[in-house]
Amino acid sequence: MSRSALTLKLGVGATALAFSFAPALSAQAAGENYVALGDSYSSGVGAGDYIGSSGSCDRSPNAYSALWAQQHSPSSYTSVACSGAKTTDVIANQLSALSSSTTLVSITVGGNDENFAGIMEDCNVYGTDRCVSEINAAEADAKANLPGKLATLYNAIRSKAPNAHVVVLGYPEFYDLSNDCVGLSQESRTAIDGGIDLLDSITSTAAGKAGFTYGDVRGSFTGHEICDSDRWLHSVNFWDFTESYHPTADGQAYGYLPVFAGKA
Repeated sequence: MSRSALTLKLGVGATALAFSFAPALSAQAAGENYVALGDSYSSGVGAGDYIGSSGSCDRSPNAYSALWAQQHSPSSYTSVACSGAKTTDVIANQLSALSSSTTLVSITVGGNDENFAGIMEDCNVYGTDRCVSEINAAEADAKANLPGKLATLYNAIRSKAPNAHVVVLGYPEFYDLSNDCVGLSQESRTAIDGGIDLLDSITSTAAGKAGFTYGDVRGSFTGHEICDSDRWLHSVNFWDFTESYHPTADGQAYGYLPVFAGKA
């Protein structure tokens, strides 16, 4: 068979395959009972249009979970993700949304357990030495304590939602270290990205041990980090520090959503 004939045959087959799977995938999504858990990266802080009834949790219809639900029309969709949530907050305040009928769960969590927001604020206020020192301390704590905290949370999720497919998503690196821009020193930026990489590694390992699916978003944000011209992350905003270092609406739509959709 010639290469052109083979290409044509594969092309036709691929098209037929796509059509044959599309209805099945749509039907599967339509039957999902989806619950979004987690912290500000899941609630949609930084993406705008916050839902008034969500209060200080700052849930946004531009969050990846809401966008996925809009596209796939699951049987039910609930987001209880909340800005500032730690692993213990998810256990205490969010797991009641789960049940044996829950079929899909998403979550980002762990950054607040290591005072992520406070460290970033100090990095901007107090300079490089303080920044690197706090990151080193947070990394030591994460290595020692975060795996156990995540294991406890993941076990609780599995207990509450025994039939659910659980997708754990990580955090993007904040800085494109190949580019320079006004703000923190290169030493601080390198330490921050290194801390995020460690957090993602610990989270990925814990998710795997729990039998959950891990989604790494760092690749999606490559070329769209702070210091890039088309960035999908807010830089520091001293007037509203809450949204600093969070995904924009584009970051949710083009950074988080494709990774989640590919794992859901």
